Amino acid sequence: MPKRTIWLAAGVVVLAGTGVTAVSVTGGTGGRGADDASRPAQAHTLSLDGKDPKKRELPRTDTQMFSLVGVSWEDSADDFEGTAQIRTRGAESGTWTDWRDLDFGIRAPETEEGDASRVRGASEPLWVGPSDAIEARVVAGGKETAVPDALRLDMIDPGDEKGGKGQGKGGGNGKGKGQGKPSAEPGTGESATATAGATPSGVDAEPTTAPEEPAEPTQEPTEAPATEQPAPSDAPAPSEEPTQEPTATEPDAPAPSEEPTTEPPPPSEEPTAPATSDAPTQEPTEEPATPAPSEEPATEPTPAPTAEPTAEPSAGPEPSGSTSPAAPDAPAIVSRADWGADESLVVDPPSYLATVDAVFVHHTAGTNDYDCADSAAIVRGILTYHVETNGWNDIGYNFFVDKCGTVFEGRAGGVDKPVRGAHTYGFNGYSAGVSLLGDYENGGTPTAAAKQAIADLSAWKLGLHGVDPEAKVTLTAAGDTGVYDTGEQATINTISGHRDGYATLCPGATLYSALPEIRGAAGASVYADRPEK
Repeated sequence: MPKRTIWLAAGVVVLAGTGVTAVSVTGGTGGRGADDASRPAQAHTLSLDGKDPKKRELPRTDTQMFSLVGVSWEDSADDFEGTAQIRTRGAESGTWTDWRDLDFGIRAPETEEGDASRVRGASEPLWVGPSDAIEARVVAGGKETAVPDALRLDMIDPGDEKGGKGQGKGGGNGKGKGQGKPSAEPGTGESATATAGATPSGVDAEPTTAPEEPAEPTQEPTEAPATEQPAPSDAPAPSEEPTQEPTATEPDAPAPSEEPTTEPPPPSEEPTAPATSDAPTQEPTEEPATPAPSEEPATEPTPAPTAEPTAEPSAGPEPSGSTSPAAPDAPAIVSRADWGADESLVVDPPSYLATVDAVFVHHTAGTNDYDCADSAAIVRGILTYHVETNGWNDIGYNFFVDKCGTVFEGRAGGVDKPVRGAHTYGFNGYSAGVSLLGDYENGGTPTAAAKQAIADLSAWKLGLHGVDPEAKVTLTAAGDTGVYDTGEQATINTISGHRDGYATLCPGATLYSALPEIRGAAGASVYADRPEK
């Protein structure tokens, strides 16, 4: 397996009176030049040294800027039991937060990725917002008689919104039919993105797909009377004469036998349709005004005339054999390029499953006080933490959802592909992982927009593999998870919580209790019954 190269700061700083060593670990720049205005994400660490085997403390210490923090240790197989608490100083406010707990429920993948020498044990990362100082205390508890070896604080600066965009070999291009509309209106008043690969508020990126141009009819009336009648739905091209019979596929050009019988007063002047297949020999006495080239008609349509065409063509093409519009192919998904993934961090290519049998729902813990404009930065911070701190190849989750209902692409490899993630130890080989930004164990409540987004995303992802989002599935545990032994059969819901497969509080009490509602919404989702291709 290729090894990742990291760079250590030339100077190692020993903080006076603390016994704490500060080390800076920075990811590659992904080929960005020195003049590039973007700032890539960076990881900074503080080694927690000390003489007390059961306790480590760090007094208030100034640091480089960071927004996400966790603790890590040398041996990933050492499941630390105890408590770790931190408090931070806001970079703008200059005030210190209260003590906050770090969660321990993260486990390295049950594959070669989790066995690599660079892999470390770690807490879940905690989003604290822009901060420039930290205080910490770690105490061994339970069966633990000592804190883990090589214990350190890991602090992540997620960089700016352009950091690492589209660089490197990760292959995370956000493709996979990320089209459609948001699942629901934001429940918090924040603005969620409405297009595929679209950019959330605060991210300066272009959408991955351009909007479609409306088709223009190829015919226009020969005369433009002074009195205007209802404008056609599409702008006619003024450079062509009606020398051919209008086709039935043009939005407002009926066949000769179906010539509109527009009835401007008096009724005696109503035209009749020609009976031959040649060009029309009689035009209506009043036609829509001819717009100037490249302009759309300036007036809005007026109420329809009393006599309608007997067979009006549809306003746009419909799927073959269908009389109603098809559901969108997929929910809107913000691509890795658009949330600013630094692809230079990702060295190894993604691996794929045979099928996706289940979706595991997670929460990122941390805070619910984030702005949705910060969601992309949170995801960038988690990517850097999972790679630089945990030592994994890429971000662990397949998807993220924020409280505004915006969906973000997670691990690279294609949103519509069965990419193997690192999110639910023992069951990564069968499933996709969806993580909701925020803490839903300590009082947080998932918004309606977030629950609908998880439901739609899960229905779509499972639907790609013919899986019912309201069914159950039996899977074989690939490791000892604290809930199941290796090789034990686990019968779970196809949309389950992390705690259903692994011994953890994730996805938090309130999100877990919302899973029955989410499963029902997934079963009723427009993405649950996708049309045949």
